[in-house]
Amino acid sequence: MKEKTDKLITIICLCLAIIGSIFAILFAMNGSSAFFDTAFWMLIAFVAVSGCAILGFLVMRIIKGKGWKFLIGLGILVALVLVAFLLSKGNDVSQIFLDKNGATQGTSKLVGTACITTYVLFALSVLAIIYVEVAKFFKK
Repeated sequence: MKEKTDKLITIICLCLAIIGSIFAILFAMNGSSAFFDTAFWMLIAFVAVSGCAILGFLVMRIIKGKGWKFLIGLGILVALVLVAFLLSKGNDVSQIFLDKNGATQGTSKLVGTACITTYVLFALSVLAIIYVEVAKFFKK
């Protein structure tokens, strides 16, 4: 019974994601104001429903004692972003470019944070791939 419920909820979330994607594509293609408002709010509604479903599943798994690994990973990711924010200088982009695009030094600091986070995550994924391959080689 539990497997059927999980499959049903997964199918419903997938359908909502597909409908939301269709609205996002239509939202990007059409410029009319009335359609813009409808598509925008439908997209927001589908994202909210999907987010609530994800949080609901997470809470259920934590209650059952199976979601702690996710929370540990999320905590590590938040710590990584915080460290990247502290390491970011905020002057990664020239002032001329910032003025031209209406951005501030704070925006530049956030861009630097995103870049550092991306570099670290990329390096960690490469190291994980290398570790798995080396471990498989020595197990044989």
